[in-house]
Amino acid sequence: MSDMPLRTWRPVTTEAPLFRTALIAVVLGILAVLLFAPLITVFYEALRKGWFAAITSLANPEALSAIKLTLLVAALAVPLNAVFGIAAAWFITKYDFRGKAFLITLIDLPFSVSPVVAGLCIVLTFGANTAFGGWLVGMGYPIVFALPGIVLASLFVTFPFVARELIPVMIEQGRAEEEAALTLGASGWRVFLTVTLPNVRWALLYGVLLANARAMGEFGAVAVVSGKIRGVTATMPITIEMMYNEYLSVAAFSLAGVLALLALVTLALKTALEIAHADALAANHRH
Repeated sequence: MSDMPLRTWRPVTTEAPLFRTALIAVVLGILAVLLFAPLITVFYEALRKGWFAAITSLANPEALSAIKLTLLVAALAVPLNAVFGIAAAWFITKYDFRGKAFLITLIDLPFSVSPVVAGLCIVLTFGANTAFGGWLVGMGYPIVFALPGIVLASLFVTFPFVARELIPVMIEQGRAEEEAALTLGASGWRVFLTVTLPNVRWALLYGVLLANARAMGEFGAVAVVSGKIRGVTATMPITIEMMYNEYLSVAAFSLAGVLALLALVTLALKTALEIAHADALAANHRH
């Protein structure tokens, strides 16, 4: 028999059960107030006069135009951000150069700059009163108060998401696999498509989902550059605001419900990704 004393089992946390229960209750209460209650209110107000009234309000030309424009902007901005994020992450993680930290800070700039300020900068740069913006208007390609300005604003507020998801994963992966593939004679594109991209595909998809959700829900920057032209440059968030201010509550909340459903679909896709590919995500420290 060993004289060493037996170690007694201790739980990971030493808090009393009452304290843990109270902490969980506080968290659930905050979630209920800040998340669940607003969502329930949106759908309740949308359906307060029945399904027919909600569907009829969504069939309104302004609502249909807002839905189409929002989806179009996301379809244009998100792939462009994916390309930029991949290129930025590759450049930052695969090369050593002076000013790398400053470049990363620039990528994070939209996180700290107000979207309204970003929209104002686009107006001051590409507006009809500027030399370049006036020339574009004369050529028939306006930026401000048109689709290109909305896409630019969405690009600005969303472009850090993909890069910020990819950079930690690429740093974790290192360069050994790419260098081995190059040593075996693979071209740069082949290395990227067969080695780099498969290693970061889940982080890339995470970034794309986050960018898509932000692009569809952006209000501040888009409100400045769009001009809020009904049926032309009014996205879903802007149209919701205009309808609510005009006391069209059913129409406003019905459109808000559609936007909320799109966000919930994004969340469901993220959750399904985590469940279906938990091992791969854990290997990449994304779980």
